[in-house]
Amino acid sequence: MGRPVQKRLLRKLDVEMLLSTVQPHPSPRPDLEQYTIPVDVAATMLYIAAYTYGDIVNKRVLDLGCGTGRLALGAAFLGAESVVGVDLDKTAVKVALENAKTTRLKARTQWVAGDIDAVHGAFDTVLQNPPFGVQKRQADRKFLEKALETASTVYSLHKRPQGNKKFIRKLRSERARRASAHASSFLEEFIAGHSGRVKAVYPLLMTVPHMFDFHIKRKHDFVVDLYVIEKR
Repeated sequence: MGRPVQKRLLRKLDVEMLLSTVQPHPSPRPDLEQYTIPVDVAATMLYIAAYTYGDIVNKRVLDLGCGTGRLALGAAFLGAESVVGVDLDKTAVKVALENAKTTRLKARTQWVAGDIDAVHGAFDTVLQNPPFGVQKRQADRKFLEKALETASTVYSLHKRPQGNKKFIRKLRSERARRASAHASSFLEEFIAGHSGRVKAVYPLLMTVPHMFDFHIKRKHDFVVDLYVIEKR
């Protein structure tokens, strides 16, 4: 049997504990920017979507570029009516399916191996951690377009162009508190041009461990902005 739909408010720690059991990609590809979203960032993103804005519980959720399923499974755990995860990488989708079985969330999740262009239908909420455009410039724009085409509300992570050390220290000291930030003028204009509106932006500290040969640090800290977007 699968996990029952959550009827009570869960602790953020409960979400983090579940997400920590989700296995990462066994052989991530740098050209696809397959960095697993850290547990704390994923839990914060899901908690804001579920309990600040009410966009998870009993909602139809789509995870674009789902990887091994961390955001999708977190949404199912929090009580989404149904969750669909889509990723171009067949290996990632296979691991996501295994993670769904392990977490007993298979019954409320579906997994699709394919390009996000193939996604059709209507969803309430999109969750996504798109490529930041390090390997392919503006790679996240395609994800924003598809998200706004398919859902009324979008939660999307985007790398901040300038995350200085002082601001990173501030985020470390305020991790338990949620600060707001200003949207990038370029992203805000792009979103507006696709019938969307930025409701809020939350800066989050992301830490990526040494994963590829070209990484020279044991870990890398940088700032990402969580965009909360609604379709106009």
